[in-house]
Amino acid sequence: MKKIFILLFFIPLFMSSCANKEIIYQSQMVTNQYEKVFTGVEVLQQNDFEILKGQRVGLVTNPTGVNRHLESTVDILHESEEVNLVALFGPEHGVRGNFSAGDHVGNVVDEKTGLPVYSLYGKDRKPNAEALQKIDVMVYDIQDIGVRSYTYISTMGLVMEAAAEQGKKVVVLDRPNPLGGNRIEGPLVEEGYFSFVSQYKIPYVYGLTCGELAKLLNEEGLLSENKKCDLTVVPMHGWKRNMIFPETGLPWVPTSPHIPYWETAFYYASTGIIGEIDPTMIGIGYTLPFQFLATSNISAEKLSKEMNALNLPGILFRPVYFKPYYMDKKGEEMQGIQIHITDFRIAELTPIQFLFLQEAHHIDPSFNPFKNKEDRYQMFDYGTGSDYVRNSLVENFSFDEIHQHWNKDIADFKELARKYYMYE
Repeated sequence: MKKIFILLFFIPLFMSSCANKEIIYQSQMVTNQYEKVFTGVEVLQQNDFEILKGQRVGLVTNPTGVNRHLESTVDILHESEEVNLVALFGPEHGVRGNFSAGDHVGNVVDEKTGLPVYSLYGKDRKPNAEALQKIDVMVYDIQDIGVRSYTYISTMGLVMEAAAEQGKKVVVLDRPNPLGGNRIEGPLVEEGYFSFVSQYKIPYVYGLTCGELAKLLNEEGLLSENKKCDLTVVPMHGWKRNMIFPETGLPWVPTSPHIPYWETAFYYASTGIIGEIDPTMIGIGYTLPFQFLATSNISAEKLSKEMNALNLPGILFRPVYFKPYYMDKKGEEMQGIQIHITDFRIAELTPIQFLFLQEAHHIDPSFNPFKNKEDRYQMFDYGTGSDYVRNSLVENFSFDEIHQHWNKDIADFKELARKYYMYE
């Protein structure tokens, strides 16, 4: 009897162990399926830097410019005997990532390589003629997040403009769009609303890799005064349009201090626009930036219930209570909802923030985050591409009123974008 008891005791443990091994094995299979996605810098390495030989090279990059072994593109080019790297150019947050959002970045010398670093997020937003005289070709290698208001693509376009003005070549080392290559959301930027967070006439979520976008900007006359540079895009190998970032098998390096994980790119698209009115409302200052939608006094339980009742595909909400660790509401009690994306392919991202405003106003008609925030209107309008969304929301807080406007340019832009697809 004792032997039977022992056997019965261990059978479930054995089955559980086998099940765990199967799960681990399946997980490894998924990883191996995508491990041969190579970024542009890795393809450049494999081709022995052929397109850079015999030229003075400048490099625009930041900590995301790495290969799969997390070796910096700065170091890769600097240490190669085939490449004459002579200057670095730093976007927002700097080449080494040691600046916060919005910090003025000055010209410095890179301590590791001894190379001059010219700031592209300070007095100059694009390389000046003096800096460009030192190079023959400018290489761009930065991981983007697929959203128009993220300033790296603005830097890329301005680099292309400067190169066109000075007769310099541009090489873009392509990287995945973490949102995939099929998602397009939001309207085009309208006249009067172009800025460094809305530099070009593209949708808020534009569905292209940075290399594809560079080609579109160059060929469609979207650079200033229809400028056109001598552009080469080094494509990735193995990337597909339907991939989201974890399927690439590549490591994620934080693209900025508040984008620590690949998932955060999705949440940035979901809340980043209303974050221009109040960053604490979207979780900036707490541990989950861009994943919260919160107020000081509207019931988290009611808000969660109302948002879940919308039955948004691929999205669930839960009530949350927290106190920000920093920002202007540090230590204040806040409550609201945490966004949980359950299906990253079908979830529609950008409407979430507007629906939150709608439902919060429905629960409490006095709720108006735009009140006394006139100094933030411009940044909000830059995010949406015009003042239409803000004016409509302030009038009635109904997403139905702006839904058609929000989607009006998607079909036409998708048709245009297909001309520049480099991947299936």
